[in-house]
Amino acid sequence: MLLVRDLRKAYVEPDGTPLPILDIPAFHVDEAEQMVLMGHSGCGKTTLLHIIAGLSQPDSGEVQIDGYDITRLPEAGRDRFRADKIGYVFQTFNLLPGFSALENVLLGMTFCSGRADVGRAKDLLTRVGLGHRFTHKPNMLSVGEQQRVAVARALANRPRLLLADEPTANIDSRHQKIVVDLLRETCREERVALVLVTHADDVAEQFGRVERLEKINRAVAAA
Repeated sequence: MLLVRDLRKAYVEPDGTPLPILDIPAFHVDEAEQMVLMGHSGCGKTTLLHIIAGLSQPDSGEVQIDGYDITRLPEAGRDRFRADKIGYVFQTFNLLPGFSALENVLLGMTFCSGRADVGRAKDLLTRVGLGHRFTHKPNMLSVGEQQRVAVARALANRPRLLLADEPTANIDSRHQKIVVDLLRETCREERVALVLVTHADDVAEQFGRVERLEKINRAVAAA
C-alpha cells in the first residue's frame, strides 16, 4: 500500500551548508496495516509524513501509494491524489476559523471525488464526543476538542491511507483513548492503512508494529 524507497531530503542552512533530514533506504506499510512511528524531536517524523502526503517534495526517491509514485505528480495532481486517497491529522489542526465543526468536516469532503456526506460527518463527530458541538466554531472549542474535529475530518473521505501526526498530544487522558480507538476501529472496518506518529508510550504499546525513525533514517544515524 505504501512503499518509500531511497528517499532523501535536505534543507539548506543560512550559510549554504546542506542539512540532511531524511535518508531512508526503505520503509513500507501493508494494506490495512496499523503502525506507530516514534523518534526524538528533530529526527524527521513530520517531514516524512509531509512527503508521504505530497505536501512536500523529496530531493530524490520514491513514495508509492496504491502503486502510484506521487513524487512524479505535479502539485495539482498531488493535491487531487491526497484528497481522494489520504487522510491527515495535523499537529496544528488546520481548522478553518470561520466554519463550524460540522462544516469543517464537510468542507474536507468537497475536495475529493465523492459527495459530502452529512450523516457520516455527524457520526464521526459524535464518536469523538462532539455530538453537542456541531455548530461550534474553532474559537468556541477547547484545544482538545479542535484536535478531535481534525481527527473526524481526516476520516471523513474514507481514505486508503491515514497519517496522524501526534493526534493525542493535546487531548486529556479520557479522550485520548476515544480518539485512538476511533482511529483504529475505523481504519480496521474500512481497511485503511494507518501511520501514527507519537511520543506517548501508552499509545504506542497498543500497536503491534512500532518503528523508531532513527533506526531507518540514515541521516539521523550519521548526525
